[in-house]
Amino acid sequence: MSPATGKYVQLLPEKKQGEKRASVHGAVFNVSTSIIGAGIMSIPATLKVLGVIPALVLIMIIAWLVDISVEFLLRYTQSGESTTYAGVMREVFGRVGSVSVQICVIITNLGCLIIYLIIIGDVLSGNFHDGSMHLGVLQEWFGIHWWNSRAFALLFVVILVMLPLVLIRRVESLRFSSAISVLLAVIFVGICSVMAIHALIEGKTKTPRLLPHLDNKTSFLNLFTAVPVIVTAFTFHFNVHPISSELAKPSDMISAVKISLLLCAGIYFTTGIFGYLLFGESIVADILVNFDLSSDTAIGALLNDTVRLSYAFHLMLAFPLLNFSLRANIDELLFPKKPLLENDSIRFVSLTLVLLVFAYLAAIAIPNIWYFFQFMGSTSAVCLAFIFPGAIVLRDVHSISTTRDKIAAAVMIILAVTTSTIALSTNIYILVRNK
Repeated sequence: MSPATGKYVQLLPEKKQGEKRASVHGAVFNVSTSIIGAGIMSIPATLKVLGVIPALVLIMIIAWLVDISVEFLLRYTQSGESTTYAGVMREVFGRVGSVSVQICVIITNLGCLIIYLIIIGDVLSGNFHDGSMHLGVLQEWFGIHWWNSRAFALLFVVILVMLPLVLIRRVESLRFSSAISVLLAVIFVGICSVMAIHALIEGKTKTPRLLPHLDNKTSFLNLFTAVPVIVTAFTFHFNVHPISSELAKPSDMISAVKISLLLCAGIYFTTGIFGYLLFGESIVADILVNFDLSSDTAIGALLNDTVRLSYAFHLMLAFPLLNFSLRANIDELLFPKKPLLENDSIRFVSLTLVLLVFAYLAAIAIPNIWYFFQFMGSTSAVCLAFIFPGAIVLRDVHSISTTRDKIAAAVMIILAVTTSTIALSTNIYILVRNK
């Protein structure tokens, strides 16, 4: 069903009779890649704000709530006639509900794609932070030239790597690139761990704060600004339906989500604690920027570059998964009466190119990812992850929600609205005060 029109319109390519269904491990790779995107880069910075213990607790709580919210979505999808997130919201809240989901997916995914390119640009061409210049890998290797500036380096990546991937028309076809992407993320975490343990043995690690440092009302409110960053890091609800639609049975998706959340929570916290041990209070919003530090040995320099490049390649391979649902939602919103996007090559290629060019230009213009994360985590991402699924359960149009479900949904919405409101208010207050 098209949520924009209320009519049945196939949103994903039709499965041919006898065609092999997607596997659970393939879904795990795709879900994990959807989760482990740019969010991991800011997790160490959240540890700096929250302290180690509160950050660990918060990561566990948000992962648990995400698991519940995805289960809500899948249950109501199975009970209704829609096969998309927006379609489920249309069944419950009408056109307002479907359009709200589409707008939030567009904001969240487009924002994440821009962040991906910003981070890749940081890795290849460096960044300017707090009055100091952090060199990129290309600048360290070849010196500073026009061809390895952010604009040209990203242009090469967009044309040679991302364009071929975003032109793929089935999400299951991305399972191999997703598997490589997850492997690169694990390599990134593994090297960070080795570097941190080596620094610990040599007594060169920074002492992490177990609890946050609070000295006034503002610093207490700052704790809430870290919540949206972690919410954004766990938001993948826009890919729940595309991935689950290619599995043999709904229970496979539930299993894939649980495995992926455990894997990603472990990767997030491991990255956070080892990143904090390595850089302490000098951590910036994009931890990859910290790895431009000079090393005393050739092996150390090689590890620094490997860390940065492995995650840059991870983001390149994760890019098409977010682009898949972004493109589908924009097409559904703008062209609800048109035929299936995958069968209209002109519309498919045109929309793909427009999105890619826009993300590229925005990444050139925007230098910092921290406020981007906070804005998305306080608005569109928190709606997709918690508020919309909770509202679906409370409305209960199919009469399948238990009392326990409704209590969990109400708590989920209250926590989401409260923390997001405080985070937005705090950021506005800080920006106004600093002017």
